[in-house]
Amino acid sequence: MSKTIVVTGGTGFLGKAVCGRLSKTDNKVIALSGKKEWDLTQQRYVDAMLFNHKPDIVIHLAARVGGIGANKNNPGLFMYENLAMGMNLIESCRRYGKLEKFVMVGTVCAYPKFTSVPFKEDDIWNGYPEETNAPYGIAKKALIEMLIAYEKQYGFKSTNLIPVNMYGPHDNFNPEYSHVIPALILKYKKAIKLGLDTVEIWGSGNASREFLYVDDCAEAIAKSLDSNTGPDPINVGTGSEISIRDLSLLIAKQCGYDGDVVFNLNFPDGQPRRCLDTTKAARLLDFEAKTDLVCGLKKTIDWYNENEEKFFGYFDHIQ
Repeated sequence: MSKTIVVTGGTGFLGKAVCGRLSKTDNKVIALSGKKEWDLTQQRYVDAMLFNHKPDIVIHLAARVGGIGANKNNPGLFMYENLAMGMNLIESCRRYGKLEKFVMVGTVCAYPKFTSVPFKEDDIWNGYPEETNAPYGIAKKALIEMLIAYEKQYGFKSTNLIPVNMYGPHDNFNPEYSHVIPALILKYKKAIKLGLDTVEIWGSGNASREFLYVDDCAEAIAKSLDSNTGPDPINVGTGSEISIRDLSLLIAKQCGYDGDVVFNLNFPDGQPRRCLDTTKAARLLDFEAKTDLVCGLKKTIDWYNENEEKFFGYFDHIQ
């Protein structure tokens, strides 16, 4: 039976992939655009959205996000807006009373800075997040507990997914907000265009990260709609990690940059390691990531090359 699915942040990076994936089904998919149309930090906008669209399912992707620099410069904004959007949506959907399921997509930043690798869902409360993105991570952790509390008190049905760092076409290449993969691609493309002999990378390069291709994450979200899960978090990732140093050299090669790459130890690495235990997603969602990193990076860089002129204006803002 066809469902009406509202996707907050539906015109964003992950939202485009999710809406594209769901549009292949018989469901009616409504992609909410940004704050100018639906300010989810205001309860009345959330109530109006539910009244207008009458969804059976809400997938909450909208978030105030960014890399280390953006998190460091906007801790209050990141905490407030992510808390406000999530709290308003959950409470309004609870009062709306007709929702079959609420799917929240959280963040790997919610995990403690120091925890056993691979990260297991049961460890998410066992410590404080990495300092540079703690406000964002803590906001999402509070929403995890809110969903658990709402199931206990109201029988509110939800699924809570914790994806690892994502990348792919339509990623955000704005240096103020970009994450590591688009930031590195932009650095190398600038160096090639300007004929620079050296590219500087922030940090030691020793930290490791796990990366999930955006279409794979969209597949996990689609699978979650038909799953019988509760609000306890479910990791979504590949289960493998790579050092930032090796990632940097891999992207340099794929971009065609043959100059020197140097690492500036005066900048923070962020969390030392990130790699998820994905056994729960395999068991509950029958999900396994299919896109390997080399293939995913090629698709991302090919998309960048097709849209390169859009990003020339960012070159002056790269440090």
